[in-house]
Amino acid sequence: MVKFEPLSRLPTSQELPCSDDTPVDNELQNLVPNLLLSILAFIWQERQDWFLGVDMGIYYLYENKRQPALIPDGFLSIGVPRRSGESGRLSYVLWEENNIPPILAIEIVSKKYNDEYEDKKDKYAQLGVLYYLIYNPNHWQRDEHQPLELYRLEQGEYSLQTEPYWMPEVRLGIGRGIGTYVDWTREWLFWYDEQGNPYPLPEELIEQERQRAEQERQRAERAERALQQQRKQTVTQLFSFGLSVEQIATACNLSVEEVRAILE
Repeated sequence: MVKFEPLSRLPTSQELPCSDDTPVDNELQNLVPNLLLSILAFIWQERQDWFLGVDMGIYYLYENKRQPALIPDGFLSIGVPRRSGESGRLSYVLWEENNIPPILAIEIVSKKYNDEYEDKKDKYAQLGVLYYLIYNPNHWQRDEHQPLELYRLEQGEYSLQTEPYWMPEVRLGIGRGIGTYVDWTREWLFWYDEQGNPYPLPEELIEQERQRAEQERQRAERAERALQQQRKQTVTQLFSFGLSVEQIATACNLSVEEVRAILE
């Protein structure tokens, strides 16, 4: 577990490198956490107490020593401001975040193995990350693991969880599913509700809203046509009874011009 003991002088986020300049060798390492961020921005849009970082350095202390930055493919922190400053965060510096570690770290295994199951797991445990997720869609057989594994920190050690992966502290589940994102239909990671239902993709939410608006427009048009038809029938009937245009206008709460237009 991280020990938060003040040093004589800790660098600020402005002074620390914001990247290790190591390029990703798999575009999923950026797309998967960005999709999770997009969905979360919809379902938690009213909340301002969370931050999801993508390919961002995490700086922390362990045994009163500043450690090299950890750079997960994605991480979620709860209890921190969603926005930080005019320019946003350059990196995630624990001594600037009220010493709140991420609650979830995500690593996506690429062609080049980067010790996701050993060294990185130990470092996330030192940091105090409650949930550590390893997504290995392409090389899980090579690494003799499952395509998706979620670990929970229990007494300083990570314990492998069983599906479905529900995280009560986050009030979200996480898991795999087929969907279309950035015009690419494949398996992605999704957030799930407590009943095991995946939250929809942003594109699906936008389409649902478009369909709802179109249905409402059509309903309003049908209602207006029905009203106009009813008015026409009423005006025509009253006129056949011998009422004058002025009398019909008063009875139907219409202008004389509207009555005459209906009778034409």
